[in-house]
Amino acid sequence: MKKQRYIILSYLMVLLISGPLYSQYPIYRIFPSSINQIEPLIVKHPANPLILFASSFTLNLSNLIRNEGCYLSTNGGANWFGYDIINDGFSSFHNGDPGPCIGTDGTLIISHFHSFSAQSNRTYSSYSTNWGANWSSPISCFNTTNEQLKSSISIDDVSSSTYYGRVYNATTMVTTPYVIIFSYTTNNGQNWQFPVPQINNSLSGRNSNGPNVAVGEQGQVYIAWASSKNTSPFNELGIGFAKSTNGGLNWNVNETIYNCNGIFTSQLAPWNIRVNSYPLIDVDKSGGPRNGWIYSVTCEKNFSPAGSDPDVILHRSTDGGSNWSSGIRVNQDAFNNGKIQYFPAIDVDANGGINIIYYDTRNTTTNDSVQVYLSRSQDGGNTWRDYLIAVEKFYPQPVALGGTGNQGDNIDILSANGKLYPVWMAKYPGQTVYQIWSAIVDINSVGVRKLESEIPNKFELSQNYPNPFNPVTKINFSLPDNGYAVMKIYDIRGTEIAAPVKEELASGKYEINFNASGLASGTYFYKLELISKNGVKFSQTKKLVVLK
Repeated sequence: MKKQRYIILSYLMVLLISGPLYSQYPIYRIFPSSINQIEPLIVKHPANPLILFASSFTLNLSNLIRNEGCYLSTNGGANWFGYDIINDGFSSFHNGDPGPCIGTDGTLIISHFHSFSAQSNRTYSSYSTNWGANWSSPISCFNTTNEQLKSSISIDDVSSSTYYGRVYNATTMVTTPYVIIFSYTTNNGQNWQFPVPQINNSLSGRNSNGPNVAVGEQGQVYIAWASSKNTSPFNELGIGFAKSTNGGLNWNVNETIYNCNGIFTSQLAPWNIRVNSYPLIDVDKSGGPRNGWIYSVTCEKNFSPAGSDPDVILHRSTDGGSNWSSGIRVNQDAFNNGKIQYFPAIDVDANGGINIIYYDTRNTTTNDSVQVYLSRSQDGGNTWRDYLIAVEKFYPQPVALGGTGNQGDNIDILSANGKLYPVWMAKYPGQTVYQIWSAIVDINSVGVRKLESEIPNKFELSQNYPNPFNPVTKINFSLPDNGYAVMKIYDIRGTEIAAPVKEELASGKYEINFNASGLASGTYFYKLELISKNGVKFSQTKKLVVLK
C-alpha cells in the first residue's frame, strides 16, 4: 500500500512540475452563440449580489437584426442563462447600445437605442418583472425628438438614501452644440421623468459626449462626460462633471474638471477601429478611510502623465467632486514603449480597492493583438499593480452591422460577493464572431505584498502558515532574480483550482494571503514557478491542508 501511495504521489508531483502554464483566471463565454456580441455591461441586484445581469449589443448577420442580449446568473456567475434578442415583440424597434439595471424589487430594466431614421437613434427602455421571460413595450427615456447618442444608466443602491431605488439615465442630445440630457424613473422604467431640459451648455467649440452616471455614498448623483472638439479630429480635450444632491432636480455643473488629450478616432492603427476616451466614474462606498472619494478614468496620450502611446489615466476627487487631482498613470508597463491600452472600465469594490480593466498590447511584439489586463490599487490610486486576466490574444477588427470601424465602444467590470467580474468582447483565433467573455476573480487572490527588497540567496517557497487552516493562510516566497512568477493551487487529483500569483516580480521576499473559503476540507498542493529574465527556471511544490 505504501509503495502504491508513493507511486501515485510521485506521478502527481511530476504532473504538477511539468504541466503547461494556463491563464491565471479561467475565462469563459457567458452566453455562447453564433451571433456577434459587443459592448458588454454587467450589474448586480442591489439587495442580492448573487444575481447578475449582463447585456451586449448583438448583431445578427443572417437576418440583419441589431438588438440587445439578456444574460442572467442567480449564483454569482457560476452559471448563466438568457438570449441574444430582447423578446418584447418589437425586435426591429431595437438598435443596440444596452444599459442594463436591476431594480430593488428585482425588476430588470434595459435602456437601448431605437433607430428612427438612417444612422439616427433615440433612447428607449424596456422592463421585465419575471426575470426576462417577457418584456414591456419600449418606452421613451427622454423628453426630446432630437437624435441621441449612447446613454448611461445607474440605480441609487444606497439603502439609507432618500432616493433609494431611483434609476437615473443620461445621454447626449445631438444639437448644436451637443449637450447632456437627463431623466429618472421611480417605478422601474414604467415611465421616465425629466426634471431639467438639459444638464449643461457645452463650451464654445466643444461637444459633450459619452456621459457616465454614478451614485455616491449618500445618494448623490454624479455625471461625467467628455468635452470634445466639435471639428476634426473630434478628440476629447477635457472632462465635464455635474452633481445633484436632491435626486436630479438641481445640478451644480463644471464644464471642465480637468483637461486631457483623448484618443477618439474611427481608425486606430493598426486595426482601423473606433475608440474613444469617454470618462468612466465610480465612488468608494466602502465606509473606509476613502469613503465618498470619486474616481474618473479615461484613456489619453501626449498629455502628462500619459506618454506618446495611449495610456489609462485616473483622476480623483476627495471632496465630492469640487476639486480633482492631477492625472495618475494606471498601467505599469514601460513609459513610451509604443504599446496601446484602451477601453478602460472601473469598479470600486466593497473594500475600497480600485479595479480597472482594459485592452493591452504590451505582450505582443507586433503590437497588433490584445489581451485583457486588470490594474488594482488599494491605496486610493497612489500605487498600482497589473494583473493579466486573459493570456489569450485576439486581433481587434470592426464588426459587420456595427458602423464604421466599430469593434464595440466599451468593456466593463463589476465587484460583488468578494469577487471581480470583468466582461469584454473578443474574437479569439478559431472563432467566427465576437462573443462576451468573463472570468471570476477572487479579490483575496489579487495582491502580492513585498516584504523585503534585499536580494535573497536562493529561490524558496516557504511552508504556509497556519497549516492546517480555515479559511486564510499566508504563503511566503523568495525570488533571487527578476522574472515571471506563477503560483497555482491543485487538489489531490492534480486539478488546478486557483492561481493566486501570475505576474512579473522583481527579486525579493513576498507574501500572499490565500483564501480557501470555497474549498472543502482536504489536502492540496501549491506550486511556485519563476522564469527569470536570464531564462533560468525555478520550481517548488508544497502541501497545505484545509481543515473545516
